[in-house]
Amino acid sequence: MAYQFSFEPVFANWGLLVQGAALTLVLTAVSAAVGLAVGILGAVSRQWRLPILCQVFTAYVECIRNTPFLVQLYFIYFSLPALGMRLNGWEASVLAMVLNLGAYSTEIIRAGVASVPRGLIEAAESLAMSRWQCLFHVVLRPALKNVWPALCSQIVIVMLGSSVCSQIAAEELTFEANLIQSRTFRAFEVYLVSTGMYLLLAVGVRRCLHFFGRHYICRGRA
Repeated sequence: MAYQFSFEPVFANWGLLVQGAALTLVLTAVSAAVGLAVGILGAVSRQWRLPILCQVFTAYVECIRNTPFLVQLYFIYFSLPALGMRLNGWEASVLAMVLNLGAYSTEIIRAGVASVPRGLIEAAESLAMSRWQCLFHVVLRPALKNVWPALCSQIVIVMLGSSVCSQIAAEELTFEANLIQSRTFRAFEVYLVSTGMYLLLAVGVRRCLHFFGRHYICRGRA
C-alpha cells in the first residue's frame, strides 16, 4: 500500500520543535563561549609550554579527541554521580559540549598562534611588552583571525553533535522530534522537518559567526 504523507500531526506540535531548536541554540552559545575560552587557555599553555598547564592540556586534548562524544556524555551523566557529582541532562550536555569544543579549539587556536610571524613578537618584546601584553595585544587577534573559519566550522559541528544529548533527556531538537514521532508515528515527516531545521540552524549559526568574525575578529589589519 502506498504511504500517505501527512504533515499535519507534525505542524500541530510545532511549538515543541521550536522549543527544542531554541534549546539547541542555547547549548551551542554557552558551549561556544566557554569552549573557546578553554581553547585559548589550552593553546597558549601548549604553544608556550607553561609548566603543569601544558601537561594537563596535552592529556586533556588527547583524551577528548580520541574518544567518542557519546561516551564522554555518558561518562559525565552516568559515571560522575558515583563520585558525588550529580548533573541533570542540561548541565551534563553543556559540560560535555564545552569539553569537546575546548579540546578541538585548543589545537585549532594553537595552529593560529604558531602562524603569527615571529617578527611581530620580537617587535613587541623590543617595546618592553610583557609576555601577557604581547599575547593579548599582538598574538591573539591575528591568531584568531587566521583560524576563525575553522573555529566556525567546529562550533557548527558541536551544535549538530548536540543531537546526541537527547539520549540523556536534554530537551533539544532531536529529543522533541523523537517525542513527536512517538506520539504521531509519523517518522518520515517528523525527521524530514527536523532535518530541515538543523540545516537552517547550521547555516544561520555559521553566518552569524562569520558576521561576528568579520566585524570583531578580522576587522582591520593584523
